[in-house]
Amino acid sequence: MTKTIYVLNGPNLNMLGKREPGIYGGKALADVEADCRARAEVLGVAIEFRQSNHEGVLVDWIHEAGEKGAAGIVINPGAYGHTSIALHDAIRAVSPLPVIEVHLSNIHAREPFRHQSMIAPVAKGMICGLGPIGYMLALEALAARA
Repeated sequence: MTKTIYVLNGPNLNMLGKREPGIYGGKALADVEADCRARAEVLGVAIEFRQSNHEGVLVDWIHEAGEKGAAGIVINPGAYGHTSIALHDAIRAVSPLPVIEVHLSNIHAREPFRHQSMIAPVAKGMICGLGPIGYMLALEALAARA
């Protein structure tokens, strides 16, 4: 049976390729999804790739991943990564499901309010500053654990 990895994307990631390409790059989210699907196929895992601008929807998807026995979650929480106790608690609720936090930009080299992550304390790891390849690295790490 093929294991499934959830790839969840938070607010404003639907604007990739249009929003501040100097920071986030020129790839659209559909391009990132295509890259993730291709990598998942090579790794022998399935993915559920989703995006929402709504915090509660992301919480519901985290719960769903836990209930369906997913192999793990890759989450780019966007700005919610810096503010959301709800996402933090949702990830704790599905523990020990491994979660890897991904950010396209290096959050530690940006504005001070971006330096803090509410997700990092409950994640297995964080990848930031590597652009879309960060998603591929997170998929590889989770597939290796599956």
